[in-house]
Amino acid sequence: MFDMMGMMGKMKELQEKMQQAQQEMQFVTAVGEAGGGLVRATANGHHRLVKLEIDDSLLSDKEMLSDLVVAAVNKALNEAGEKAKEEMKNKTSGLIPNIPGLDLGNFGL
Repeated sequence: MFDMMGMMGKMKELQEKMQQAQQEMQFVTAVGEAGGGLVRATANGHHRLVKLEIDDSLLSDKEMLSDLVVAAVNKALNEAGEKAKEEMKNKTSGLIPNIPGLDLGNFGL
C-alpha cells in the first residue's frame, strides 16, 4: 500500500536538501582560461562571474582581449554549471526515486 505520510516526509527532506545545496552553490567554483592562461575567469555554481584576471600584455589589443574574455568566461560558466549539477545530484542522491520518464532537469538534477 502507498505510504502517503512517508512520501510527504521524503518530499520535505528533499526540499530541505535542495535549499541547502542551492545555498552552497556559491562555494562551487570553476576556472576557465583562454589565450594560454592570459585570461582566467572564475565562476560559481550560481552561474555568476566572481573573478577575472587579465595579463597586462593584452591591454593594448582590445579586440583580442574581448575575444579571450568571452571565451574564458564561457568556459568557466559551463564548467561551474556542470560542477553545480553534480553537487546537487550528490546532495539529493537517494531522496528521489528513479522513475523512468521523470525529468528533473529544471531542478538542477
